Amino acid sequence: MADLEPGTQAALQMQEKMGTTAVLEAKKASDKEHSETSWEALSKNRKAVLWSIFVSMSVVMEGYDTILIGNFMGYPSFAKKYGDYYPDKGYVVSTPWQTGLGMGSTVGCIFGGILNGQMCARFGYRKVMCVSLVFMAAFVFITFFANSLAVLLVGQILCGFSWGVFATVGPSYASEVCPTNLRAYLTTYVNLCWAIGQFIAAGVLDGLINRPDEWSYRIPFAVQWVWPVPLFIGCMLMPESPWYYVGRDRLEDAMRSLRRLSSGRTEDELNGQLAMMVHTIKMESEITAGSNYLECFRGTDLRRTEIACFSFAGQILSGSTFAYVPTYFFENAGLSADNAYKLNLGTTAIAFVGTILSWWLIAFFGRRTIYVGGQAVTLVLLLLIGIVSVSSHTSGALWAQAALCIIWVLVYAMTLGPIAYSFIAEISSARLRPLTVCLARTFYQLVNIFSQVVEPQFMNPTALNAKGKTAFFWAGTGALMLVWAYFRLPEPAGRTYEELDILFHRRVSARKFATAQVDAYQNVSEVLKLEPAEHQEVAQAKTE
Repeated sequence: MADLEPGTQAALQMQEKMGTTAVLEAKKASDKEHSETSWEALSKNRKAVLWSIFVSMSVVMEGYDTILIGNFMGYPSFAKKYGDYYPDKGYVVSTPWQTGLGMGSTVGCIFGGILNGQMCARFGYRKVMCVSLVFMAAFVFITFFANSLAVLLVGQILCGFSWGVFATVGPSYASEVCPTNLRAYLTTYVNLCWAIGQFIAAGVLDGLINRPDEWSYRIPFAVQWVWPVPLFIGCMLMPESPWYYVGRDRLEDAMRSLRRLSSGRTEDELNGQLAMMVHTIKMESEITAGSNYLECFRGTDLRRTEIACFSFAGQILSGSTFAYVPTYFFENAGLSADNAYKLNLGTTAIAFVGTILSWWLIAFFGRRTIYVGGQAVTLVLLLLIGIVSVSSHTSGALWAQAALCIIWVLVYAMTLGPIAYSFIAEISSARLRPLTVCLARTFYQLVNIFSQVVEPQFMNPTALNAKGKTAFFWAGTGALMLVWAYFRLPEPAGRTYEELDILFHRRVSARKFATAQVDAYQNVSEVLKLEPAEHQEVAQAKTE
């Protein structure tokens, strides 16, 4: 051991030290993390921030795909290839196939997300990402060369497996490699990647919409090959999350990851960070027996799973299926399909800007305040859309509804859209984070399927034909989410993971999370009911 570096020696000895001076090292690291400004944290964690940004870029692929298939239905060349001919309508893809293709990737994301939770907990983020990128590149071949709707559907489902991985790894990895006061920025950055993907897709589709041959839809599929190769190379080189190594008692590997993620921290500081991670995992092991999906529904982790699932699903229940794409109102107000589509491209740009503005809100307001405020404002906007729809059927009323939808998109992009990613990544325990995030993503997709079934029934002229009055339905679900968020959504800002563990163990009310006093080192024995021998070790550490 004498030949090892000092930091490695500290890592190897951390477990046996945990009952003595290591507790003091962990406390010192925790206090330092609280006292650092955002700029200081960024300065000392530049590498961690850059790796987090890089890993989250994989979400661009999912954002890109989400609007491809739906827009292809309006492409004459796509309809001619995969649709049936009707004398009065020309070539049209049947409604059942439109629904199936729209939900194909969603189904794939559900199963991919469930598998991803177990795989990340067992093999780590780096290996899972590399394997998913290889499969992604292979599955794109199926969609690119599909000669029938059945083959295209299979391709969409299989691609969804990989997208389910990307959507959950991004926020989880960001929350684990970045310090407390940078977590919100890097987890919400995932939503920016989603917006970037949609913006790129909108631009590609706009440029090819008038192309008459099959390349009008093949080229957008081929663009998906741009990402896997550079992402695969980067993921092969990325440092694994130190939390993964600590959870598997591989402390030397955890120290190596901390060094690679650090940008100027001393060995003593890195030892303190490692001690804080070991201390947190030790606390959680007193509560959580294992790392599997069943544990997410036991004890205090059930509450954490509920918060992750509903805060994420709140994106849809706030009315995003209805208001996020106001093309319907533009077309009915008299715009041509091409111009309506260009305005839709502009709406995507607004979502991009809104996500960036959310970082300004995070600097001044808590996550809970932003989320609850976002639910309240989007609810009011939906009610206004419904009222305008009931009161008038003129072209001016349609333009007013479209304008309110654009405002809704901006508010959503500043609040609910990005902040939900922060909650699903921060609120879970360290041992169960990959599993909890995947459960939240799965719940989100199930709610998404519900919305994809309900929304056409409201809007379709051959069904309810509710038009703008559909906003009243989503205002109802938004009101339920507002009530839930007020009573159940806690404030994680400024809390280390060990402090969050204690607050949940004490069953602190969501409205008191921000003000509750907690010291993870003075009250360890009381909160987690350690054995007497362990308690003596902690007491000894305090007196030394």
